[in-house]
Amino acid sequence: MPEVSGKARELLDEFRGVMGSVSLLDTILPPVLFLVMNSLLGFQAAIWGALILTAAIAGLRVLRKQSLSYALWGIASVILAIALAWFFGRSEGFFLPDIVNNGITVALALVSLVIRRPMVAWTSWLVRRWPLEWYWLEKVRPAYSEVTVLWILYFAGRLAWQIMLYQEQALKQLALVNVLTGWPALVVLLAISYLYGIWRLSRLGGPSVEEFRNNTPPPWKGQQRGF
Repeated sequence: MPEVSGKARELLDEFRGVMGSVSLLDTILPPVLFLVMNSLLGFQAAIWGALILTAAIAGLRVLRKQSLSYALWGIASVILAIALAWFFGRSEGFFLPDIVNNGITVALALVSLVIRRPMVAWTSWLVRRWPLEWYWLEKVRPAYSEVTVLWILYFAGRLAWQIMLYQEQALKQLALVNVLTGWPALVVLLAISYLYGIWRLSRLGGPSVEEFRNNTPPPWKGQQRGF
């Protein structure tokens, strides 16, 4: 039990470090409000409601002195969603940016595997700024490649589900899928990715980041924490 609780604390610490100041408000609340207002008050009211809520969340971020980039990104994504919904004349168009984003993610992940530079390694590097050369070691890279395959399965499955519901014009189901397969499922994916990644690195027997930086000769202790 102590080992399990220790691993849980480790996961929590990793999430705090990786997620930083990212808030779930931007991704969950505007689509939910759009769906509710579209059902009760119509398309126009839903558009204005989602836009006003996003602006309010952005203002809250500014007041709390959080990164302005998150506020701007939240506003830009909702404006794009509204523009697409307006252009296509369908409420389902509000969710098109997320569908397109999933498609791009799958394509980039596939390309990254082909060129032997797995996408998950790049996402880790962007957050942790470990030496890029470490990720490409033969005793390190396979762990990131295998986790990238897991990400492809997740995003491809989500994409297929979204496209099916979009074509069926199933707005309520599409909104529900976006919420459930968004942050709740993503947190599970990140947890599995981390646990598997650390286990796989230990099996590969490569050096840890610090051992790589210090040119420590083998045998190595390997990466004990952080992926």
